[in-house]
Amino acid sequence: MLRIGIDTGGTFTDFVVLENRQISIFKLPSTPHEADKALLEGLSRVVAQREGFLLQHGSTVATNALIERKGAKTLLITNMGFEDLLEIGRQNRPELYNLESSRPEPLVPAKRRIGIKERRLWDGSELVPLEPRSLSWLKQRIRQTAPESIAVALIYAYVNPESELKIAEALKDQEIPVSLSHQILPEFREYERSSATVINAYLRPIMSAYLSRLSGDETVSRGRLTVMQSNGGAVSAAAAAEEPVRTLFSGPAGGVLGAFRVARQAGFDRILSLDMGGTSTDVSLCDGQIRTTKEATIDHMPLPVQMIDIHSVGAGGGSVAWVDPGGLLRVGPRSAGADPGPVCYGTGEEITVTDANVFLGLLDPDWFLGGEFPLSPEKIRPAMEKLAGQVDGGLQSGLDQLAEGIRRIVNTQMEGALRLISLERGYDTRDFTLVSFGGAGGLHACELASSLLIPRVLIPAYPGVLSALGILTADVVKESSLSVLLRCDEENYGEELQKAFLPLIEDVRLKLEAEGFSGPPVRMEQSLDLRYVGQSYELQVPLDENPAERFHQQHQKTYGYSNRQLPVETVTIRVRGSASFPGIELPRFDLEGPEPAQDALIQEKAVFIDGRRLPTSFYLRNRLRPGNQISGPAILLEYSATTLVPPGFQARVDEWLNLILERE
Repeated sequence: MLRIGIDTGGTFTDFVVLENRQISIFKLPSTPHEADKALLEGLSRVVAQREGFLLQHGSTVATNALIERKGAKTLLITNMGFEDLLEIGRQNRPELYNLESSRPEPLVPAKRRIGIKERRLWDGSELVPLEPRSLSWLKQRIRQTAPESIAVALIYAYVNPESELKIAEALKDQEIPVSLSHQILPEFREYERSSATVINAYLRPIMSAYLSRLSGDETVSRGRLTVMQSNGGAVSAAAAAEEPVRTLFSGPAGGVLGAFRVARQAGFDRILSLDMGGTSTDVSLCDGQIRTTKEATIDHMPLPVQMIDIHSVGAGGGSVAWVDPGGLLRVGPRSAGADPGPVCYGTGEEITVTDANVFLGLLDPDWFLGGEFPLSPEKIRPAMEKLAGQVDGGLQSGLDQLAEGIRRIVNTQMEGALRLISLERGYDTRDFTLVSFGGAGGLHACELASSLLIPRVLIPAYPGVLSALGILTADVVKESSLSVLLRCDEENYGEELQKAFLPLIEDVRLKLEAEGFSGPPVRMEQSLDLRYVGQSYELQVPLDENPAERFHQQHQKTYGYSNRQLPVETVTIRVRGSASFPGIELPRFDLEGPEPAQDALIQEKAVFIDGRRLPTSFYLRNRLRPGNQISGPAILLEYSATTLVPPGFQARVDEWLNLILERE
């Protein structure tokens, strides 16, 4: 079967095509203002009049709409007296000593937050009933505000959703999409649950319209369309349109899937993934398995749905270099994107990281995207001179040093992101392999590895489209959760736990059946969120015979201490069901000699590295064979990316066609 993985990025849209175990790749410039245009153009190249193909898509539509505040006009319905919950939040200060800090405006302004007369107690029992006249009043208010989407988040709805369901039923005739908190996130903590529900409602009309256009396209309709979720699993387009909050990190999630797969195949299961694209860099740590979290935030808003643990910084190839009011050089987080793009694209006017790499000779303008995307390096110098004139006191050391300064700044930003997910969490970077991918990652990976004492760098085959390849390998995943608050030392704990899991397992089973999967291929994983009684936050552990002991061990590993004398309680239970499409096998080759073929070396020229120009060998990566070795300084060119082998490093090609870079 023909399978196509598509990752829509801020600068390029990546395509990976698999048919008869043969992989082909290509890239097209993204079309931010018409997100589906580049996708459909690329798809038409591949499928022609074919039918029955599988299209697996990672989308940035929801992410961009949320970050740019271009979502739907949303109305929040909550309990009377709780209308300002989104604005109050947790009263956290991200910058404790910043006297001028301010939190962003909530997605729903005060005039569109409605409190309805209804209240339930902690056990779901009714304290103040929801009356028919309240529903009539509510419908009148909705007609006055004319929202495009509605979020309903009532206190203790995760225990008893009866009132939320009554509101949804009463609003059916309004023909406005309604997101219910007990369906989006049936867990306690009303602020986080309300935030997730509001984000879903805010994005739902945008995502629904986008996926409807895609699904209705003549070409797409001849195949099957799935959408990547932030948790590393795929779902149907219809399910993604209903719950877009679960797709916010779909592209980066695909990158972690792809990185972990190729690294484990090569014999490394403890990795730091570094995905440096055009707009941002996404990093993740995998210690024998892909880690998930429910404590992510986006634009200071909590996003408490299960997702792969990814940290992002605004540092990519398209990140713009600028000078602040104090005359200091800065890079990012703003990106030139695909339009107008870097200066070397021919239409941009602001220097980017990509321009700095071209100026230093690290990127060959004649081989960008295999020569299919011609660059204009002659336009960089005037823009560099303009930027140099803005630096405090002018720039005395020359344009080469300015370009290298841009590289060092962006390296520092990426190093900080890697430190955050590793050293600052108690992991020793010397025990990990840095898996670097994305179009720009290979130009910076060895410098980052040196700074953090990471012993080796792995550059996978097809590094510039690895996220699309990861999306192509994704299972279909459905999840369900419920807050239960059960003490682990209670006499009937096991029975109560089993009883609570049954409806969740059935819910996941039905959801997978709706996706076309049933029977033994479906895999169910059960887990628990546990904490010491009185703690504010939990740790997630898999369900086994002694979850409390597993929690003590995890607490010791995470925080450096545990106390088996303290009682442990189960806060939330979780079920994750998955089913796989036919597997993908990447080819393995026999190792050959260390000397590359003569035609692999295409040129030698001086390149500015570490403050000086050095004679550097340029190789075509697709002409290197497994077992070949190359000593730096060298630059390896390929269609989707460029890799720098600095002085003192050696690159070898393994049997999977990965590049392994280590100090000589």
